[in-house]
Order: sequence, then structure tokens, then C-alpha cells
Amino acid sequence: MTHSLHRCGRLQEQDYVWLLYHVKGVNDDNLTERMRQALAFAEEAGSINWGDVKSGPIVVLSAEEVKARLTEKSRLRGVFTSEAQITRFLTKMKAADLGLCVVVTGPLQNVQDACRAAGITPHTINYSIGVFGKKDAIADEQTLAITTMCGHHMIPDRYVDRLRSKVRRGKTRAQKAALKMAKMCPCGIFNQERAEALLASEIETASPEES
Repeated sequence: MTHSLHRCGRLQEQDYVWLLYHVKGVNDDNLTERMRQALAFAEEAGSINWGDVKSGPIVVLSAEEVKARLTEKSRLRGVFTSEAQITRFLTKMKAADLGLCVVVTGPLQNVQDACRAAGITPHTINYSIGVFGKKDAIADEQTLAITTMCGHHMIPDRYVDRLRSKVRRGKTRAQKAALKMAKMCPCGIFNQERAEALLASEIETASPEES
């Protein structure tokens, strides 16, 4: 899915999106149970955030609630924080052969290495070649590193600026600010751990006026 391709900035090696799809009308049988099996694999591999677009992510609902609401129209997505986690997930998915299409987004070489380690040959590769045009009209790279983790851009630039300022001034913790932003991404592909690290790293660069 191209909406997960444009993540940018630092710490991308700690950021890997996964998405699951099925072919409607072809492999619908026992679909929700197969989805639950796939979610179990994602949890076992260490997915820190995941959800169903139709109900919400686990930073808003409990994992049990998301699973209980699964239907044939569910669309599951999530995020891992390491290449090793992606490799474990892909290995389990291949062995189980659940009849689901798996899409993975992350730094190309890392994703290719994970696929190779899991014994998988990618069917298709979509590649983001960057942003062109009047780049002065978009947010700075530090802000984009956070907002692009929600592929539908549901997290406003100014909201990130406000939370960043609060973290720098000690008015809130980076972890709390990151979780607030994660709750605004209904897909469940926002990486709150990477966001926390990005925000925490800026505390050291805070100006005297901000402290």
C-alpha cells in the first residue's frame, strides 16, 4: 500500500509496517479465524501497534476487542520495530500458509534481507523516490518523520509542533506525547516507540527559552 511508503527521517531502521489482505470471493472461507491466527503471529513477533481500520488500533481498544470485532471486511495493519521481528512474522506466515497477502514497508535492503531470511521472494516492490516540487511548502524533516508514520496524515503538523514544545519544556513526557499521536492514526501503523525516541532526542536540543 503506497500510503505507508513515504515515511522519512531518522530511525527508519526501527520502523516496519505490515498489512494483510485476502482476495474477496476467492479465499473467504473461515477468514476471520485465519485473521486471528495472523494476528497471533504478529503479537508473538512483537508488533507494538496494530489494528483493524474498521474498528481501530490497540492503542485505543484492547487487542481482544479488535479481534472480537473482526469481519470479512476487516483490514489489518500494524508496525514492528526491527528487522528481526519482521523476519519472525514472515517466517510464521509462510509456514502457516493462511492464504493471506502480506505487504511489508521499511528500508528496502532491510526488508529484502528479512524476506530472504524467511525464504520468501517478493511478488512486487513499490518504491518511494522522494518528494519533488515546492518543498518549502511542506513541514520540516523532523515533523515529517512523525506525521508520515500515519499514511493518511491524520496527525496535523501543528499538533506535532505543540507536543514537541511541551516535551522540550518538560510539560509532558515523550512517551505520553507519542501515544497521543498514535491514537489519531486509525490504521494502527503509527510507530509510537519511534515517535517517542524522536521526541526524546530533541530535549537535548531545546533552547534556553524553551526550558
